[in-house]
Amino acid sequence: MSSATPRETVSSTTPEAPAADRAYQHVKAGLLDGSYPDGELLSEGEVAGALQMSRTPVREAFLRLQTEGFLRLYPKRGALVVPVTAPEARAVVEARLALESFAIDKLAMQGQDAMTAVGDELAAHPACDTAELSDAGMHEADRAFHATLVAAAGNSVVADLYNALRDKQMRITATARTHTARPRITHQHAQLAAALRDGDADLAKARLREHLLGTVRAFGIAGGPYLDPDSEL
Repeated sequence: MSSATPRETVSSTTPEAPAADRAYQHVKAGLLDGSYPDGELLSEGEVAGALQMSRTPVREAFLRLQTEGFLRLYPKRGALVVPVTAPEARAVVEARLALESFAIDKLAMQGQDAMTAVGDELAAHPACDTAELSDAGMHEADRAFHATLVAAAGNSVVADLYNALRDKQMRITATARTHTARPRITHQHAQLAAALRDGDADLAKARLREHLLGTVRAFGIAGGPYLDPDSEL
């Protein structure tokens, strides 16, 4: 069983928050940043001890996380961290490619100045140079970089759909152990930003596809025909 403490907790968590909410935020932070890895069996007692609270609010938090698909409860044993499956990872990344490609096309319709402005903003983003960030900070910077691109398209429905993927994105990023590929990831971010700054929508979408394909491949699985149309698979 794990007694790991998440490297970073959600900023909204405060000592004044209800105990069940604090337990939920604590455990969820560990799930999203990889402190609680796939297949780990979490103990109510260990989490309660770490947070200096009774087991009851921890049990409530575990139940909530089970309904969200993160945990599977086993009475008197603990809560299993449900592994991210290959089909789930591919599906989330495919959705990201569709939404972010739309954003690039929408920006292109707005003209060179709009693309250049977004490209300049993304080039200065921490996700293009994560050397000073923790692993959890890197995962959040990566998510924020792409969310900035989507938001710049000015379509609130698409932005909401993208933000709804936030937790799944961060969990997949942590599970894929992308911290071992920081140089590649930051370089690809910079390349995407440069293509946007230059007003080259086709190149930007190609850079985006290459970047997202790398995330899927970090799981050791093929990208499939949508993410990797040049593949024979």
